[in-house]
Amino acid sequence: MEDLDFLKKVCEADAPSGREDWLYSIIEDGFKEFGNITMSKMNNIYIYKKGKSSSKIMIMAHADEVFLMVNEISKEGFLKFKAVGIDPKSLVSQEVVIHGKERIKGIVALKPEYEDKDRNKVKMENLYIDTGYNFDKLNDLVNIGDYITLKRNMIQLLNENVCCKAIDNRASIAAMHICAAELKNVTPDLDVYFVCSCQEEVGHRGAGMASYEIKPDIGIAVDVTFDGGIFGDTDRENKLGEGPVICIGPNVHPKLKSRIIETADRHNISYQVEVEPGNTGTDAWDIQTAVGGIPTLLISIPIKYMHTSVEMVNLRDIRNTGRLLARFIQELKANELEGLFCF
Repeated sequence: MEDLDFLKKVCEADAPSGREDWLYSIIEDGFKEFGNITMSKMNNIYIYKKGKSSSKIMIMAHADEVFLMVNEISKEGFLKFKAVGIDPKSLVSQEVVIHGKERIKGIVALKPEYEDKDRNKVKMENLYIDTGYNFDKLNDLVNIGDYITLKRNMIQLLNENVCCKAIDNRASIAAMHICAAELKNVTPDLDVYFVCSCQEEVGHRGAGMASYEIKPDIGIAVDVTFDGGIFGDTDRENKLGEGPVICIGPNVHPKLKSRIIETADRHNISYQVEVEPGNTGTDAWDIQTAVGGIPTLLISIPIKYMHTSVEMVNLRDIRNTGRLLARFIQELKANELEGLFCF
């Protein structure tokens, strides 16, 4: 399946915050038939498709993934590290890649004498990475500050579910890819900018930069959200396989929210809704307040086991997210924007 092949490529690739350029060749190869592709000085990746008018819509999915960084090389030949966005319990026995002078495989280990009663309180300082190298070899190949990424090949499970690292947020890039493919032979009324944004995991930094550069009339952030099952966020009702999640709250323009729900209903695309009364913690938060204010939507794909190496997503949710975005863009007209934005 072409969609699965693209998802596998982008998920298994490494692109921690600040090194989204490592993903560029895959994005370029995957999107080259859909528009003009460029990359900013800060690693935002843009795919531009010309429309019929001068109005613009921006679809954004962040490209970066959670990561570790080397902060010590011990005399015994082990690496100590700091982490962004990762629970230390999920790292025990995990395979990783150290991006030094060459790619070095390693495993995350916990001191054997660590008492069982303390295992539910695993702390980052009690973990280390073993590469098999001694201090001299490591010191030659690895520098303090080198990136470390999780290593995981995609696993296909039952019922169109798959697991991999970096499903957050490569699933959304895969949905944008489906959207772009649906629009390949269509000239929408609005110019379309697909953005693979940088540094979302460390503060949504690429979202503001892209918004000021593009100055879109509408911004749509596409991200992942928590499944509401017993191993997810039990305060939520999201379910894998039940469709994209449309956010409702002050971060989302109410008329755009109503419009995309109408689009989903009209095309029989299943969807879910999620209430976020405050900061959504996504690129949508920064898009909304850029350039004097941009009417914004947040569409999310539900996943399980977020910020681990086995994040799980349902392929139907990715496809339906892409389809919904494409139908929304295709039916949007520049001459209705003014009325659409009025409260």
